[in-house]
Amino acid sequence: MVSTPSPPGPRAHFPGAHLLAFSRDMVGFVCRLKREYGDVVAFRLGPERTVLLSHPEHMHEVLVRQHRAFLKGRRGDVSTQFLGLGLLNSEGVRHQCQRHLLQPAFHRHRLAQYATVMTTAAARLRQSWQDGETLDIAPAMRRVTLAIAAKTLFDADVEEEATAIGRAITTLLQLSPRVTMPLAPLLRRVPLPSHRRLRRAQASLDTFIARLIDERRATGGKTDDVLSMLVGARTEDGRPLSPRQIHDEALTLLLAGHETTALALRWTWSLLAQHPEVDVAMQAELQTVLGGRLPTAADLPQLPYTRMVFAEALRLYPPAWLMTRRAREEVVIGDYRFPQGTFFLLSPYLTQRDPRFFPQPEAFVPTRWASPPDTGPARSAYLPFGGGPRQCLGEGFAWMEGLLVLTTLAQTWRMQLVPGHPVEPRGLVTLRPKAGIHVQLARR
Repeated sequence: MVSTPSPPGPRAHFPGAHLLAFSRDMVGFVCRLKREYGDVVAFRLGPERTVLLSHPEHMHEVLVRQHRAFLKGRRGDVSTQFLGLGLLNSEGVRHQCQRHLLQPAFHRHRLAQYATVMTTAAARLRQSWQDGETLDIAPAMRRVTLAIAAKTLFDADVEEEATAIGRAITTLLQLSPRVTMPLAPLLRRVPLPSHRRLRRAQASLDTFIARLIDERRATGGKTDDVLSMLVGARTEDGRPLSPRQIHDEALTLLLAGHETTALALRWTWSLLAQHPEVDVAMQAELQTVLGGRLPTAADLPQLPYTRMVFAEALRLYPPAWLMTRRAREEVVIGDYRFPQGTFFLLSPYLTQRDPRFFPQPEAFVPTRWASPPDTGPARSAYLPFGGGPRQCLGEGFAWMEGLLVLTTLAQTWRMQLVPGHPVEPRGLVTLRPKAGIHVQLARR
């Protein structure tokens, strides 16, 4: 076999140095690696032989062309302890069967039925705000998208429980990266306060999901939603899904069904507050098309600039900012050959801020999407919902929800950032604002 060169990468000054730096500041760490070593970077993440990829051609190789050569999970990954083997964590044939089972819930005609739920929840939120009020927009976006996910997917009203559920989900997302690091199987047994908080959050969500499932079984699963679909589903051999299977799918959908859109909306509001000229242009379009009424799904094609605003926010701040894969066999990526077991980090955050594919990559320029690239590396460089067979099943749901909530709220309110509260990204499982996004509301 012809030998191939090893990718460039940093040397660790002491064992575990890279793991420590990564856990302290994930975004800053991968940005430094990209800046100093390029598109393919090899380093040790604890005991893991790890490779960071950020060129769209390399990402396409892993996610699309050679996707069968990779597993999603990490060795020793304990996220299954919290989310089980739902759509997010499953592999192979099981994953394909789960996508096939859930696909009807996200069909285009089904999405149109969700639109009224989305605008009603957003209208209720905008009526609760006061002119001049100062608030962290993050919890507000989390509550509205959680209410939408629960109603559309589970036919459940969670307004009274939204704060507690949101806190549990936030705890899960903030602390679970610590227990999915390479040494997690050993560390998770240590009775740390953070581990106890994580277990309490998990128990709270498990109880909530179990109650929804029990209620649905009691009604015979006759409502037309995803939970009823799961309760009534059958495996290929005719058996109903196990309670654990239903739980895992429901919890995964609840988490993924609101978290990414809530984050996309937070970052969009932050960017609009910092770029009033974009806000003015978007508002002109909303007034022309909607004239103050609530939007519908049918209105969205008539709002191209608003869609460009949301697309650009997703480029700068993709909620799923870092993806993981493990080589299940020897693979060749670009000029390099990697052995079985190599752990890969793929970063849409880095790719979508690469000046080779997006001129002025750090600038908020919605009009760059007026003529989106159809082919070539630039098209593959935009991956806010992943790519390949594991691309987010709810992408259409997220686009519609994000645009309907944004247009409903923006017709009545504009936002200004509160001085003294810098907006910085923090990379966890998702890309969250480090200290929230504090705004002052102004009625239009």
